[in-house]
Amino acid sequence: MPPTSAAAVHPRYDALLAEWGEVLRRCQSDPDAAPDPAPYGRELLERWAEPQRHYHTMDHLVAVLSRVTELTAYAGDPDTVVLAAWFHDAVYRPDRSENEERSAALAERALDEAGLSGRQIAEVARLVRLTVSHNPASDDRNGEVLCDADLAVLAGDPADYAAYAAAVREEYGFVPDERFRPARADILRRLLDLPTLFRTAYGQDRWEATARRNMTTELELLES
Repeated sequence: MPPTSAAAVHPRYDALLAEWGEVLRRCQSDPDAAPDPAPYGRELLERWAEPQRHYHTMDHLVAVLSRVTELTAYAGDPDTVVLAAWFHDAVYRPDRSENEERSAALAERALDEAGLSGRQIAEVARLVRLTVSHNPASDDRNGEVLCDADLAVLAGDPADYAAYAAAVREEYGFVPDERFRPARADILRRLLDLPTLFRTAYGQDRWEATARRNMTTELELLES
């Protein structure tokens, strides 16, 4: 990978690539016969560094992976959740509505080629698709962990939340305010209407109240 690539200049690039290699090797049905994980990891990291991204960046990937680690005890299959985190926004175009579906399809193709079992591939793809709604079933431990990790950004301190909201707006810079504001408000309302934003006990205890306060403040600003 050339040192000037968009992904390779990220300070966590080498560590992320090593972490990817470790988890993929653990999941490959026959690691000795399976392909080298590194090319898959490099391709994914290049995707996460694409120029149209302002929030859904490598920093977001790092944050979600960190939260998945924080929630490891709640997952039924932690490695599968980690793989889903890597793929959950691997395809991202802010002007498209099928990003999760295309990300899941990418996971299915890449992980099959990389030598994972059909069962694990299906679970990774299912989890990626679940990030459309962030509404896992009550007995879906893997889904609860991935969704909580993805939504944890909502529970940042006021400055971090403002930076998150600004980055989301920048990704949709091609959408005029008169269209963006009601669309964003609708997303916030749908999330706030969920019985709980976070499904793990940890998330409910640590993040729920702060996230709802942040989102309510943003909604009020959008509607003012």
